[in-house]
Amino acid sequence: MELQELYGLMERFASSGLTELEWQREDGKVRLCRAPASGVRGESAPAAAPVPAPVPAERGEENDLVKAPLVGVFYAAPAPGEAPFVAPGAQVKKGETLCLIEAMKMMSEIPAPADCVVEEVLARDGELVGYGDPLFRIRKV
Repeated sequence: MELQELYGLMERFASSGLTELEWQREDGKVRLCRAPASGVRGESAPAAAPVPAPVPAERGEENDLVKAPLVGVFYAAPAPGEAPFVAPGAQVKKGETLCLIEAMKMMSEIPAPADCVVEEVLARDGELVGYGDPLFRIRKV
């Protein structure tokens, strides 16, 4: 199965009401699962999906970058109209939530990789981010 075919299948699955789909062809098998949709972001959202191992923060010019560990929609706040998790200048501890990324109706919390100060928020709220895209510029403390 070509990557574009897989993306198309994932997109159709995401827009359907299905909670499980199994697709098999001679060249492979794909199984997609998710919790039933809750409807509105912030209202009894499904439990956070397990996040793949974080993309290691890379050394920037003099700061570190926190990069997206998955493809999805970047949310700076826990729900619309609420204050963002962090703002430039905020000091956070390792493991504290920096943002959410929604992928296929599942919310994944993105934690701080270390005790740090958020220097800059690089992603825009509500916009799609790709794997490895820089989300935050931080300074470890």
